Formats: sequence, C-alpha cells, structure tokens
Amino acid sequence: MKKYTIVFCFLMFGFVSTQVYAQEYVPMLDNLNEWKFTTCNSGCITDTYFTDGDTLVNGMNFKILDGYHYISRTFLLREVVAEKKVYLKIFLPNRVEDYLLYDFSLEEGDTFEMFNPITPFPAEGGLFRLDSIRSRTLADNNMYRHFYFSPTPGNTISTQNAVWIEGVGSLSILTAPGGHPDFDNVGHLSCSFKNGTRVYENLEEIAACSPSILNIDAVISPLEGVFIYVKEETVVVENASEIEKVVIYSISGKKVLEKQLNNNNGHMVLQTGHIKKGLYILKATGRNGQVATFKFVSG
Repeated sequence: MKKYTIVFCFLMFGFVSTQVYAQEYVPMLDNLNEWKFTTCNSGCITDTYFTDGDTLVNGMNFKILDGYHYISRTFLLREVVAEKKVYLKIFLPNRVEDYLLYDFSLEEGDTFEMFNPITPFPAEGGLFRLDSIRSRTLADNNMYRHFYFSPTPGNTISTQNAVWIEGVGSLSILTAPGGHPDFDNVGHLSCSFKNGTRVYENLEEIAACSPSILNIDAVISPLEGVFIYVKEETVVVENASEIEKVVIYSISGKKVLEKQLNNNNGHMVLQTGHIKKGLYILKATGRNGQVATFKFVSG
C-alpha cells in the first residue's frame, strides 16, 4: 500500500506542504529472468538459474525455474503483482508443495515466516523480523528497495540475517528467502538479469557479469528453415547447408564443442555422448554471418 506523508512547514508568511510517495513496486519476474550464484569454499564456482517458459496449473500462470539444481523443471514461480507476492510450487514424486516465498508488501517491524525448500538452509526457517527497508541504486541505475531481516528473538531455528531485493529476490539462493548470503558458505548472488539487462551485480568473487540466457529460443531463426533435435547421444541439425560453424556451450557459458562445417549437404550430426546431462546452448553461424541460437537438453 502506498504511504503518504504530509509535512507542514509554518513560516511567517504561510506554509508549504510536501507529499512523499512510496516507491512503486518493481516485479521480480519478467519475460526472461536469470540469476548467477557463486560459492567459494575451495575455489569459486558460479552456477546459473533462470526462468524458461510459462505453464498453466489450475488456471494460474507460472514461470518454470530451470538451471542450477532446478533442472528437473518441477519448480514453478508465480507472482501476484497486485499483492507484491511471489509463490513457489514444487512437484515432488509423491506430493505437491506450495509456499509463499516472498512478500514485498511487508513494512518495517512486520514478521514473516521463512521457508527454504530443498536448500542447505532449514526448510522451515521460522519467523524473521523486517528490520529496515532501504532504496539503493543497482547496476541498471534504477532504485530498488532492499529488505533487511533478522530472526525474531524466539526463533531457535535460524541464527543469521537475510536480505531481499525487490525485483531480484534473495541475495542467497532464490528459493531460500531466509538464507544468509555468504560467498564462503552456502553462496551469494553475483548477478541478476531481466531480459538480458543486468540489474544486480557483485564483483567481489567474479570478474564480470554477462548473461548466459539471452534470446536462446529461436522461434524464427535468421537462418531460414534451420532446426535441431536430440536423438540418443547426438544433436541433429537440419537444413544446415548455409551453416559454417556450430558451437555448443554449457548453461554457465563454457564451450564444450565446436565444429567447422563444409559441404554438410544440409544434414549434420553432432556427437554429444561425452558431455554431461543438462541444458546446453547451440549457436549456429551462417556463411552470411547471421546467427541462430537454440537450446537443448543432453542425456
């Protein structure tokens, strides 16, 4: 709810009134969302997770969370913008679990029960108090509200503080709103992107923030007619006569295969049996310099 504060300044010749409006809500979920999460126990590792497509469950729209340890695609996010709330639905083998993950309508002094499902943190994190809300400028030069929480005095489960950023989520694991962000422990958010635009960055443990997931759904390929499909331990590229080079990247951006193509007769088979199971990006470059990018799951 927006708050209005009226400040009256009485002067000798009258008064001046000023209205201060609450900052407008910034939704957390956009068309394409990406987070990079870094852990530095014995050397730093940065994992990527992202929203990949939409689905309808019981008449409600959800975004599918993918990457990192969400590759099962059974983690679904739903945001109710009018309520400033973000919900999580998890499909487990024998049940479905639902959580209120974030509530950005909270005000200073409010309490919130934290749930951290399927993370290193306690699944039921107990009650936290919202100590303060501060607006700070992020990497895109826009202001975002930061929510600072601490466990309530009666909380015997969680002992460390948590931080949320409106429009971004937790500074810890996305599905751990009650998680304490720490590079040298469970981990800390390094980067966050919306539609390929960098919103948040922390370069304490990584050199730079670049999106891995950007326009990777080639619905209409600039290389006309080109399409791919997975067959056993191969990726097949069809209508490939104009393709000059193919590169396959892991979701973290590491190059795992590169192949120059000559006289492929429009049909190409790439052997992928040596790469681990997971999500990959295939980038095909045509002889005219145009690029088509596709996504596939290996294994």
